Amino acid sequence: MSENKLSRREQILQALARMLEGNPGQRITTAALAKEVGVSEAALYRHFPSKARMFEGLIGFIEETLFSRVTLITHSDSPATRQCEQILTLILAFVERNPGMARILTGDALSGETDRLRGRIHQLFERVETQLKQVLREAEAREGLRTVSTVGISANLMTAVVEGRIRQFVRSEFQKRPTENWNDQWQRLAAGVFRPLT
Repeated sequence: MSENKLSRREQILQALARMLEGNPGQRITTAALAKEVGVSEAALYRHFPSKARMFEGLIGFIEETLFSRVTLITHSDSPATRQCEQILTLILAFVERNPGMARILTGDALSGETDRLRGRIHQLFERVETQLKQVLREAEAREGLRTVSTVGISANLMTAVVEGRIRQFVRSEFQKRPTENWNDQWQRLAAGVFRPLT
């Protein structure tokens, strides 16, 4: 029973993600979602008490997917510049593979939803920025690596660039890929963030 329930919950979340990708700029109604899943609206509400809870399910998936991998990156022996690059590339590649999630990360899909959901997205990006700060602070001690500006300004700049690329992806209705020219842009960004080691 619980396995079927879990499977139906996953079907609902996957359908919501597909609809976010297939209908850029549009709000998703529970009636349309129920039709996509092939169940009644009442059946949707048996699994999720509200549409907000469905979005929370997707945000939880994003957090788990990204931060489980960020933890692996930050526990590796790679130099800090490489760790920062890997964290940012991870996020960009994730949204490129999951365009519906990009709409959630920009808040585009959350307009008209509860403030709590937008707060979760704000916290997610704050957490990314905190991870980058941690990498930079440890690099000062471990590698003697310094940033041109403060650690806080540097981490914020890197986070802002990634957020901007996700927003472009959504604004272009998923035509402008977030990883397009990213390697070249990362080189320019890194040159502006990190002081050369002497």
